[in-house]
Amino acid sequence: MKFDPKKLNALSVRLHGKQISVITRLAGDRQLFAFEQDYIDDPQRPTLSLSFKGSTGGLVTNVRPVPRRVPPFFSNLLPEGHLREYLAKRADVNPEREFFLLAVLGADLPGALVIEPLEGETHQADAHHDEDDGGKHADFPPDTALRFSLAGVQLKFSAIMEAPGGLTIPAGGMGGSWIVKLPSARFAAVPENEFAMLELARRAGITVPENRLISTADIKGLPDEARAPGTKALAVRRFDRLVGGEPIHMEDFAQVFGQYPNDKYKSRSYANIAAVLWAEAGEEAVAEFVRRLVFSVVIGNTDMHLKNWSLLYPDRRRPVLSPGYDFVATLPYIPNDALALSFGGSRSLAEITPDQMRSFADKARIPASPLWKIAVETAQKSAAGWKSLEQADLLPKDLRSSIQRQILRVAATVK
Repeated sequence: MKFDPKKLNALSVRLHGKQISVITRLAGDRQLFAFEQDYIDDPQRPTLSLSFKGSTGGLVTNVRPVPRRVPPFFSNLLPEGHLREYLAKRADVNPEREFFLLAVLGADLPGALVIEPLEGETHQADAHHDEDDGGKHADFPPDTALRFSLAGVQLKFSAIMEAPGGLTIPAGGMGGSWIVKLPSARFAAVPENEFAMLELARRAGITVPENRLISTADIKGLPDEARAPGTKALAVRRFDRLVGGEPIHMEDFAQVFGQYPNDKYKSRSYANIAAVLWAEAGEEAVAEFVRRLVFSVVIGNTDMHLKNWSLLYPDRRRPVLSPGYDFVATLPYIPNDALALSFGGSRSLAEITPDQMRSFADKARIPASPLWKIAVETAQKSAAGWKSLEQADLLPKDLRSSIQRQILRVAATVK
C-alpha cells in the first residue's frame, strides 16, 4: 500500500483489534504518541508495554514528541539494517522515515498490534515517492511491497506451512504463522547453525519454538533476489500466533526498557532483565532466563542483546517469558568477541564462575542460592547433548569443531 506523505498525518494503533492510541506527525517532522482516553480509563486494559508502566503501577501517559523517528516501543517493531533497506526499497519509502515505514509495514507486526492510517486522514495514491528520496526507488512498483515487519537484521519472511510440509510466502508478505530465516551472505551455514543450537537448547531443558530446516528451492513465493541455489533456510513457528492465527501480544526487552534498537547493546545488563522477570513474571521465569543465559555462554552466542529476549501476554495483561530464539553459535564467525551485555560484571565467554553468578544475583536483587545449580545442570546437559547431536553433522567441519571446543571448554569450568 502506498501513502502520500502530504496526506498521511496520523496512525491508528490497534491492540487486539481495538484502537488504543494514535501516533500523530507534527510540524518539524516530530511524532507524538497519545493513548485514547477509553484505554486510559479501562482498569482491565490489555498491556501494551511495561515501558508504559509507572513506578506505582499506573499507566504512563505523558510521552514527549520524538523528532524524525517514532517512539522507542514502535521503532523496535521495525526491521533493522539490510532487512529495513530491502523492505523500504520495495515499499518505496525512505528507510529513515519511521512514521511512513511503520504505516507501510504495520499490517503484520510482532504481537497483537496493527498500525494503520487513521480513518479519514489519508487515501491511497496511485504512485508517490517519499518527499526526500529523490525518486530513487522508482523501479519497485507499489504492488511489490512486502507488508510485514519482523524486527531484526537477518533477512526473513513471514510464511504459511502447507499440508505436505512446504512453505509459501503469502501474497503481500503478511499473515503467515512461520518465520523463514534465510542464509547469510557473510557467514557460512547460519540456518544450519541455529537449527542445531535450537535442538541442543531443547536437550538442555530450554523451551524453544517448533522449527524445521528446509531448502530455499522449496519455498514458494520467495522473491528471486532472496533465493540462493543449493541453500537451506530455517523455518520457525511464530510463538506470537496461536494455531488458528490469533495473535498473542509480545514485546522485547529493548521495548521494555524504552531503548531504541541501535542501543540494544547499551545501558542495560542481564541482571536488569532478570530483575524485571522477577518482579513481573516470577521465579520460574528467572530460572529459565538463567538457563538460557548459561547456554548462550556455553555455545559461544555473543548476540543475546535486549531484542533477543521477549515477553508474551497470553492473558493480555500479565507477561510470561517467551520461548527462546536466535540461538546461534556466533563465536566461530567473530573470534574473540564478547557477550552482548554484562553478566555478573563480565562479558567473557571463556568461563562462568560462582562469584560471577553471585554478582549477577546481587545486582538483580534475586536469591543467589538456586542459580549455580541451574548453571551446572545446563552446562552438563549441553555438553552431553552435543555428543549425540545428529544436527551437528549438518555443519561444516571447521564450524563444528569450533563449537565443540567452546562447549567443552566452558562446561569444564561449571562444576
